[in-house]
Amino acid sequence: MTLPHERTRAVVQTYDFLVELSLDASLPHSIRHDALFLLRHYPSQADVLQAGENEEKLAKMPLMHIDPIFSSSTKWK
Repeated sequence: MTLPHERTRAVVQTYDFLVELSLDASLPHSIRHDALFLLRHYPSQADVLQAGENEEKLAKMPLMHIDPIFSSSTKWK
């Protein structure tokens, strides 16, 4: 089972990987273009961490039982 901080870290690292691919001039244009295309709607680190923070706040509210998908940190708490 993937924990929220692990999922958050994986999404953040995937974003960074796509950025690296998009900037690597040694790769074919089509690969760089595809990486840029995917990045257009991929969440940034700030987006993912904010989503995690929001979910953690909701999980603490009375009568709101949710299991957070993301975390406000990429580290184990």
